[in-house]
Amino acid sequence: MSADPRSRAQRRRDTEHRLTHDIDVWVASASEDGAPYLVPLSFDWDGEALLVATPTDSPTGRNLAATRTVRLGLGDTRDVSMIEGEVEVLEIDALPQERGDRFVAHTGFDPRAPATPYRWFRISPRRIQAWREVNELPDRELMRDGRWLV
Repeated sequence: MSADPRSRAQRRRDTEHRLTHDIDVWVASASEDGAPYLVPLSFDWDGEALLVATPTDSPTGRNLAATRTVRLGLGDTRDVSMIEGEVEVLEIDALPQERGDRFVAHTGFDPRAPATPYRWFRISPRRIQAWREVNELPDRELMRDGRWLV
């Protein structure tokens, strides 16, 4: 262990900083029959939900649309925030223009432009855990049932 454990309040601040400033997140999904799939996607956080976009017919697009659940890995393995979320599926033209523009400004990618059909996926966190090392495993849960615990 390299440092004293952070308080849960500090871990929440660190997680919110990552949500606001990071651009990419690992997205773990599964098909309806349980086949796992992992892919990095760009995202934008609006203070309540993460917005991602992926091709409609990609494994991730199909999985998210079918199961409406996801697990996200944000940060490094030695400073990770794990997010379990509920997924809302939006057709690419269903999102307000300004929200799509905000996504583009943050990520540098416009999923509205490619010829390949994309969808938006709005992910509302239901559970968030954050830890660096084993000394932070106790008290790693920061959100449960969509409510911050700290």
